[in-house]
Amino acid sequence: MSMETPRGAVRSEINVTPLVDVCLVLLIIFMVVAPILHAGVRVDLPRTAPCLFSENPSQLTVSIAADGAVYLRNERVADANLRDLLAQIHAAEPDRGVLVRGDRHLQYEKVCEVLTALNRAGFTRVGLVTDRGAGGGG
Repeated sequence: MSMETPRGAVRSEINVTPLVDVCLVLLIIFMVVAPILHAGVRVDLPRTAPCLFSENPSQLTVSIAADGAVYLRNERVADANLRDLLAQIHAAEPDRGVLVRGDRHLQYEKVCEVLTALNRAGFTRVGLVTDRGAGGGG
């Protein structure tokens, strides 16, 4: 009882091992890259009590790094150009919300400057992002 195929018959078998290998490699790559893409600018946020507020991806994100550099959508913006860029964005999308991510080691004055620029550009829905830890210090 040999399992020979008749002469001229086509034997069709799919070898799925290379497909599984490629899929596993892609899965590992996405697992490593996904948190990096979401993080954007590295900012050490102040800690507050947990709340029910959730970030909306359609909101404009303004980040202020520990050195005082301002980032608009993960792109560094010079202080002189910030107001004009915000005005252009507001003109295009006047109802858009804004999230300000300020490093907790910043001087309060720098955060106030960015909030003032947002106000002068016409944004009225502005939120401050904090780290939802177990609660702030004493």
